[in-house]
Amino acid sequence: MPKLKTRKCAAKRLKRTGTGKYRHNKAGSRHILTKKSSKRKRRLRQDGEVKSTEMRRIKAALPYGL
Repeated sequence: MPKLKTRKCAAKRLKRTGTGKYRHNKAGSRHILTKKSSKRKRRLRQDGEVKSTEMRRIKAALPYGL
């Protein structure tokens, strides 16, 4: 069986944690920041966790992990 290809778009956007979960950057922190509260901007800086419902898609996109 041939080797599977990694989806590069997923590989560039996700990081794997030590426990095997995946982290991603949150959307909405690039521009139009003046109307957003400091609390909201601070929360956007933190990584988000990939939901368990999306894990099947992520594992298919990254067959060999990261």
